[in-house]
Amino acid sequence: MKIIAFGGSPSKNSINKKLATYAASLFESAEVEVLDLNDYQMPLFSVDIEAEIGHHELAKAFLAKIESADFLVVSLAENNGNYSAAFKNLYDWCSRIVGKVFQEKPMLLMATSPGGRGGASVLEIAKNAFPRYGADVKATFSLPSFNENFDVEKGKISNAELDGELKDLIIRLQ
Repeated sequence: MKIIAFGGSPSKNSINKKLATYAASLFESAEVEVLDLNDYQMPLFSVDIEAEIGHHELAKAFLAKIESADFLVVSLAENNGNYSAAFKNLYDWCSRIVGKVFQEKPMLLMATSPGGRGGASVLEIAKNAFPRYGADVKATFSLPSFNENFDVEKGKISNAELDGELKDLIIRLQ
């Protein structure tokens, strides 16, 4: 099984990329490829720019990565209660090429944040919206208080209860 994982943030130290990487590593016998949103930076989407340049090559490349996957592990950053601008821009460019951006792939949808809600607002928005764009959301997971519950040096969840919850979820998904 090939897993494409990414965090919905352009931060070099994205906590959501760290969570997605860890979650993807828990799948047994999977080939995992972790994408970095910084590799897909495009001009701010507008129909005028699209008319001028057509479908952006980086959006096509991102969609090809999604197509190559058997399973998606996505952890979204929450900016002011919604998607990060970088993720939304990529999503907008891609949706102009393929309406079903996530191409009917099964998905583990997650979010984390430094706060106690763990990206709950963006997770709820995505859980409701992504199926309309071709995501087969199999499960969701929120990691609250990232800095207290994730060991960055070890690259894993440090809170035993939350770690067990994620591991149980992944066992059910396999």
